[in-house]
Amino acid sequence: MTAPPAGPRLSDRQRLSWLRLLRTPNVGPASFRDLINRFGSAEVALEMLPELMISGGANRIVRVPAMAEAEAEMEAARRAGARFVGIGEADYPPLLKSMDNPPPLLAIKGEGAVFRLPAVAIVGARNASLAGIKMARMLAADLGRDGYAVVSGLARGIDTSAHKGSLATGTIGVLAGGLDRPYPPENADLCDEIADHGGAIVSEMPFGWQPRAQDFPRRNRLVAGMALGLVVVEAALRSGSLISARLAGEMGRLVFAVPGSPLDPRAAGCNGLLKDGATLVTEAADIFSALAPLAGIRAPRAAAPVQPPDLFASPPPDENERAEVLETLGPTPIAVDEIIRHTGLGAAQISMVLLELDLAGRIERHAGGNVSLVFGKS
Repeated sequence: MTAPPAGPRLSDRQRLSWLRLLRTPNVGPASFRDLINRFGSAEVALEMLPELMISGGANRIVRVPAMAEAEAEMEAARRAGARFVGIGEADYPPLLKSMDNPPPLLAIKGEGAVFRLPAVAIVGARNASLAGIKMARMLAADLGRDGYAVVSGLARGIDTSAHKGSLATGTIGVLAGGLDRPYPPENADLCDEIADHGGAIVSEMPFGWQPRAQDFPRRNRLVAGMALGLVVVEAALRSGSLISARLAGEMGRLVFAVPGSPLDPRAAGCNGLLKDGATLVTEAADIFSALAPLAGIRAPRAAAPVQPPDLFASPPPDENERAEVLETLGPTPIAVDEIIRHTGLGAAQISMVLLELDLAGRIERHAGGNVSLVFGKS
């Protein structure tokens, strides 16, 4: 296993400020990045939030978490044996940096060394068959023996089997809730085992956060983003595993699927993926041969937010510019490049208007950098 790469390290105060900014309502990975790029630090961005929200047309100014709240969450992490790792720091999962809008800060419990292994994600049905459970465990064990970390979402069925199969060699579990709220609850012991055996548990959600239905696609995005490829072992036609496969494909990851009987509804999703061009898997060797050329690849090292000079130099947008951008927005997601073409405004001005609207809760961000107007808030 290679030594950890050198990288910038956040001070304790910076980490607390990052946490406060991220826990502020309407601040997500994209707006966090834009705020840091615009103001240079989370401390200054926190001071500017009320002004930006008013400029974006917010009906009310959201409350920024106090320093004491961030300190309490840091202490909760410490008591749980976890830590917060910022993008660009040595223990941040390398492949996540190549995603659109990666989480700026992750709660991690366990060893950072597992993130320096090439990784494969294994996902699938919660109500898995005995054959599916056996297949997931076998693939995970074989991948681990060949030097791969196995990533999954700690769900029942296939996910749990994949984690158990790679427990001895290094596995990464991604939670949809807070690091102290494993779901399903019966996998709490498995989380501890993973962390104790050289693996890691990861979450971008606050401590104490109970996972909701809408949080699982966010988790799936991280599962797909951490891996070179994603293997689906049993999935119905409408399942979270197919969301993971779609996200993996959009990120340029390889997608694999284990075929199954046409008579088994749990195989319909995998068989559909194979029809759409996924790589067929009947043994780990199928994965090795496809990933061998990629296994040594690491994400670009420059991952910390980097300020574009034109964004710093640009003046705040005026009311006419805000109105022009709003006129181009609707409920259908639109690319930022299309907004630029339609309005004739510069990229920096568009970015600032979208940042203000985002902080005011008036737009929603989508995959690929697209944005849409939140219904009823135009």
